Amino acid sequence: MWFVYILKCKDGSFYTGITNDLKRRFSEHKDRKGGHYTNSHTVERIAYFEKLKTKSAALKREHQIKSWRREKKLNLIK
Repeated sequence: MWFVYILKCKDGSFYTGITNDLKRRFSEHKDRKGGHYTNSHTVERIAYFEKLKTKSAALKREHQIKSWRREKKLNLIK
């Protein structure tokens, strides 16, 4: 099982990623060990996630979401 997730940062920005362990990955981001972007943007919460069966499917969905404008991401989160 893989997850595509969107994190909301304290500055209002979003970070989109994938993982096979959502709880662990969120903790890594909160501890500023989760990646370059979240090292400089404090993570507030998981705003959205969805489950996918394969890593390949998760990577494709992540790429799709990352290509969207902010407004479309906000609609997905709602």
